[in-house]
Amino acid sequence: MYAVVKTGGKQYKVQEGDVIFVEKLTAEVDSNVELNEVLAVNKDGSLVVGAPVVEGAKVVAKVLKQGKAKKVIVFKYKSKKDSKKKRGHRQPFTKLQIEKIEA
Repeated sequence: MYAVVKTGGKQYKVQEGDVIFVEKLTAEVDSNVELNEVLAVNKDGSLVVGAPVVEGAKVVAKVLKQGKAKKVIVFKYKSKKDSKKKRGHRQPFTKLQIEKIEA
């Protein structure tokens, strides 16, 4: 059994027990989060696709960690102009473990 959920503007194919990294959610560590935007559910070989979401379906996940990704360096440079900018960015994330798919 798997489901396709949408969170943070991205879509994830998840099964029970999967660990995924999503855009930052406002939730405490060790708390449960419900993902209600379920776009599709495959249960016992039958695929149910929502229009746009599957009614009554939800995915329950446990928050394992709140963190930041590795630093990405953004370097802008213009030749012969003595112009350069160096910036860094660390994208925040939430690490989730899928516990239950209800459909």
